[in-house]
Amino acid sequence: MMKPFFIFFLVGIGTFIIDQGIKSIFLDGYDYVGKCINLQLHFNRGVAFSMFEFLGDYLKWIQTLLIAGIVYIVVKEGYVKRYAFPLGLLMGGALGNVYDRFVHGGVVDYVAWHCGFKFAVFNYADVAIDLAVAWIVIQHYFFSDGIQTK
Repeated sequence: MMKPFFIFFLVGIGTFIIDQGIKSIFLDGYDYVGKCINLQLHFNRGVAFSMFEFLGDYLKWIQTLLIAGIVYIVVKEGYVKRYAFPLGLLMGGALGNVYDRFVHGGVVDYVAWHCGFKFAVFNYADVAIDLAVAWIVIQHYFFSDGIQTK
């Protein structure tokens, strides 16, 4: 019973530490301009594609409440037992981005794709969140075996 919670916790903490470590490199001034990808410091004061930027400081509090609600649901409903690793990725990435809002006033982003088309600037936490969601969906729909989470 404790093993899934341990995995969830370790993956979450590990994701947060890696995310903040990479972000510190860019906060310290690292800058690279490439043919297709720029690695440059950006601050996103909204969410994906800068949506909801108009919410200002309220956004960090809304996201904090959402994260707390998600943690409560995944623990209470038993999802941690089945999805410990991807939920750890999800929580570590989410906490990394919310932490940025409190400490830096916006999410620290640094990967800007501009080859053929311009894409949103993103970071390691965003990749961890996207990977976690894809992992959970694939596991749920293709590898469920009728397992109950409770």
